[in-house]
Amino acid sequence: MKVIRSRDNPAYKAWKNLARSGRERKKAGATLLEGMHLLTAWQARHGLPQTVLVGDQGRARPEIADWLTANPTAEVVCLPDKLLAELADTETPSGILAEVVIPGPDQSPAHDKDCVLLDGIQDPGNLGTLLRTAAAAGFSQVLLSPDSVGAWSPKVLRAGQGAHFLLDLHEGQDLPGFLASYRGTSLATCLEGATSLYAAEWQGPLAWIFGAEGTGVRPKTLAQARHRITIPMPGAVESLNVGAAAAICLFETVRRRQA
Repeated sequence: MKVIRSRDNPAYKAWKNLARSGRERKKAGATLLEGMHLLTAWQARHGLPQTVLVGDQGRARPEIADWLTANPTAEVVCLPDKLLAELADTETPSGILAEVVIPGPDQSPAHDKDCVLLDGIQDPGNLGTLLRTAAAAGFSQVLLSPDSVGAWSPKVLRAGQGAHFLLDLHEGQDLPGFLASYRGTSLATCLEGATSLYAAEWQGPLAWIFGAEGTGVRPKTLAQARHRITIPMPGAVESLNVGAAAAICLFETVRRRQA
């Protein structure tokens, strides 16, 4: 086990850049996972991470100690708790982080496969929730517009709770262009000129389209959707959070297919 005690260490500076900067994550092709849940979820899909970072106190926690014992070949670096806390994205750090290479999708987006298209999602918590919901509903292909928040930021990873490792994530995608040649049925959530979710009919592969929290699906993307869908809301509420709306739509799809 290596030990680093100084903020001036080049490796520590690199990890701090990954923790703080989306540009650095993109440049390095790497990110940091925080906590045992994300670490074990990563390991189940991709094997050991590139480097594991543990704090002095974290090493003594039973869950972390057991993992270290069970994975003797892991590259482990021990840091003072104060330095580890500066890399963490939570107020109460878990005591362990992992540096991993951001995995690319296995192939280009498929035009005949179920997918979720996310148009300009800016809130990290919402994006993480959307990814988790898509994975839970069995939609493994997700496309994000170029201006969506980075999918591999610490906040999105924490909200996703491991869903990232079950999905083919395609960032920076031309959503209208993809939809123009999509060979399934595309459905966009919106309010105007829309059919109730529970009355709409669809079949075959589906591309569900969800827009940003304030503006919704943008006109150029909406124009390519085959169906416009609205969620009936008998209560006196103007709109739903995009994560809630996506959950309703995706699991209505699951319900119909199981029926």
